[in-house]
Amino acid sequence: MKVTIVGTGYVGLSLATLLSSNNDVIALDIDSFKVESINKRKSPILDEDIEYQFKNMKLNLTATTESYLAYKSADFVIIATPTDYDTKLNYFNTSSVETVINNINEINNKTCVIIKSTVPVGFTERMRKKHPNMDIIFSPEFLREGRALYDNLHPSRIVIGDNTDNARIFANLLTEAATKVEIPVLFTQPTEAEAIKLFSNTYLAMRVAFFNELDTYAEMCNLNAEQIIEGVSLDPRIGNHYNNPSFGYGGYCLPKDTKQLKANYVDIPNNIISSIVEANKTRKEFITKTILDKNPKSVGVYRLTMKSNSDNFRYSSIQGVMKRIKSKGIEVIVFEPGINESEFEGYKIINDIQKFKEKSDIIITNRMSSDLEDVKDKLYTRDIYRRD
Repeated sequence: MKVTIVGTGYVGLSLATLLSSNNDVIALDIDSFKVESINKRKSPILDEDIEYQFKNMKLNLTATTESYLAYKSADFVIIATPTDYDTKLNYFNTSSVETVINNINEINNKTCVIIKSTVPVGFTERMRKKHPNMDIIFSPEFLREGRALYDNLHPSRIVIGDNTDNARIFANLLTEAATKVEIPVLFTQPTEAEAIKLFSNTYLAMRVAFFNELDTYAEMCNLNAEQIIEGVSLDPRIGNHYNNPSFGYGGYCLPKDTKQLKANYVDIPNNIISSIVEANKTRKEFITKTILDKNPKSVGVYRLTMKSNSDNFRYSSIQGVMKRIKSKGIEVIVFEPGINESEFEGYKIINDIQKFKEKSDIIITNRMSSDLEDVKDKLYTRDIYRRD
């Protein structure tokens, strides 16, 4: 098949890598640096499996910035552009997806459009009414940052928001390229598929918030959080996963998806959905107060990334803590090898690790690292298990 993928973030690039082993794939992006990197088989994002495939596998993958070239012969066009949550509108900003659909309609409206970008509930039906001559399908992704290709090779499930021939062909493209053999495939209506995505991520955010509040209780009552978490998690209905305390949930998906679902509940009775968003704010405020109570003159932030082996700074929970600390007039310095500049959004970057340690009264980190073993006396983290 001829497949075009629009957007080369971790969703788009992992899909491009996955599908280009069996199909002719074009990756379309407005960023010429990313396009050049992909064509040189250098991954522009941090993902060990993508890097391995680029070095060791023969992939039928070409990247371009030219829309006409990308769309004109495509059997499928997969949209994986970002849809950030707009706090003013109380809704996802879906303009990038809508622009892509308009462009496809002008160049090749016979292709099947697969939306992988996260969208509000009801968006796909709205696009179908606006473009009745086009075949538009929503299929949510369930990928982790830094493990996106692995999760495409070993998917927990494949959800397709349609039950047409094209929907089944697309599902087959995903299952044929995967390493995992027995993959649950669910065909639904488009709006139900959109809801599956938002409810899945909101549940994960709720789980993060729950164990963070457990950790807050343990810290304030001088209890051993690890023992409590272990005892709770031994219940097989709860499970020993996704239970490591943090400074709050963050990253590409959870913050925006929880806010979007909350907005969808505007006229629907709820308690839990709204409280998940508030719980994340409360956690950051508690972490901030705990740090401020130590009366530091300078606070060192070790890494802005959300997770280990990730290069994503966007909406990382530690940035919310940083802003709160800085607002109190305390100096905040940052160690972040992923930034080459001397500043990041007004924060001084010190990437000499020894100088960073010396200048910090307290060092905070969302996830522990062996780099910090020698400064445990000035370290503050809630990372118990040294995993994400």
